[in-house]
Amino acid sequence: MTTKVLIPKPGMGTTEGTIAKWLKAEGDVVAQGEAIAEIETAKAIEEVHAPTTGVLTKILLREGETAEVFTEIAVIEETPGRSR
Repeated sequence: MTTKVLIPKPGMGTTEGTIAKWLKAEGDVVAQGEAIAEIETAKAIEEVHAPTTGVLTKILLREGETAEVFTEIAVIEETPGRSR
């Protein structure tokens, strides 16, 4: 099963975010709740956490790119036998 990773909405008034840094690369195993990227908004730098455990199979937005909140930025493929 695949899970979308979205730009979070960290606060009221925030409408977009810029990928400041990817902390994980495509092919890396990630654990639910683990920080996988940093998003820069007008007010702060926020961490993006993995919504599930699995393999980060695709990064859709590169460092320096900006998108609206709730835009899909990556895909995690849940690995069989690993808990959510």
